[in-house]
Amino acid sequence: MGPRNKTGVSEFLLMEVTEDLELQPLYFILFLFIYLVTILGNLLIIMAVISDSHLHTPMYFFLYNLSFTDICLSTTMIPKMLVNIQTQNQSITYTSCLIQLCFILIFVGLENSLLAVMAYDWYAAICHPLRYTVIMSPCLCGQLILFLFISIVDALLHTLMVLQLTFCTDLEIPLFFCEVVQVIKLACSDTLINNILMYLATSIFGGVPVCGIIFSYSQIVSSVLRMPSASGKYKAFSTCGSHLSVVSLFYGTGFGVYISSALTNSSRNTAVLSMMYTVVPQMMNPFIYSLRNRDMKGALRKLIVRTPSFL
Repeated sequence: MGPRNKTGVSEFLLMEVTEDLELQPLYFILFLFIYLVTILGNLLIIMAVISDSHLHTPMYFFLYNLSFTDICLSTTMIPKMLVNIQTQNQSITYTSCLIQLCFILIFVGLENSLLAVMAYDWYAAICHPLRYTVIMSPCLCGQLILFLFISIVDALLHTLMVLQLTFCTDLEIPLFFCEVVQVIKLACSDTLINNILMYLATSIFGGVPVCGIIFSYSQIVSSVLRMPSASGKYKAFSTCGSHLSVVSLFYGTGFGVYISSALTNSSRNTAVLSMMYTVVPQMMNPFIYSLRNRDMKGALRKLIVRTPSFL
C-alpha cells in the first residue's frame, strides 16, 4: 500500500549536515563562522556606504542593497541549520518551512535582479560616461529598486500554491533547508500547475537578468576594445572587475549545482553544493568589493578609525 495523503502536516524533516556525531561540533563551528563573517562583512559595507558621502552614488547604492540582501538570505537559512546541528533534531514545522521557502525565493530573486541592475549601471558608466548622471538619476535608481520587489509577489505566489498541496507521509527534504522544488516533490496531489509556474518564473526572473548581464558586458567589452590606450582599457576592465567576480561566483556555483544534480545520484552532494550556492557568495561579496575597490577600502579605513570614538 502506498503512502496515504496527510492533509494535517505538522513538520518536515531536513537532511543532516553529517551523520558522524564527532564531526557535528566541527560543522557547527564552521557554519557559525561563515554566518558571523557574512553578517560582519556586509554590515561593514552598509555602514561604509552610509557614512561616506563620496559613496553616495548609484553603484554603491546598489551595493548597499546587495549587502542587505546577502544578510537576509544567510539569516533565513544558517541559524535554523545551526539549531538543528546543536539539538540533533532535523525537524522543521510546516509553517516555518513555508516561511523559509518564501524568504529564500524573495532574497535569491532580489540578488539575481540586483546583479543585473548593477551590470546595467556599469554599462551606463563605461559606455555613456558623459550621460551617466542623466541615465542613472536618483529617480531611476529608486524605481529600479522598487521594481525589484516584484520578486516578493513571485515568492508569495509560489508559497500560496504550495499551501494548496496535499502531502504524503514521506516528508524528508533532501536538503539542509526548505526549497520550493523539493517541497513540491513531496506532494501527493497534482503539482502540474506548480511546476508550470516554477518553470515560467525561472525563465522570467532568471533568464531576463542573465540576458541583461550578458548584454551589458558585451557592450562594455565592445566599448573598451575601441579605446585607443592600453591604460584606458585596463582601467575600464578593472573598475567593473569586482562586479564581474561576484557575478561569476553567484552564477558559477549555481551552474555547478545544476550540473552536479544532473550527473550524480548522491542527494548529499547536491545538498552540500546547494548550501554553498546560497552561502559562499554572500560571505565572499564584501571581500571582493572591499579588496578590489580603492574607494571602498578608503571608506572602510575611515569607518574603522572613527569607530573607537563612538564606543
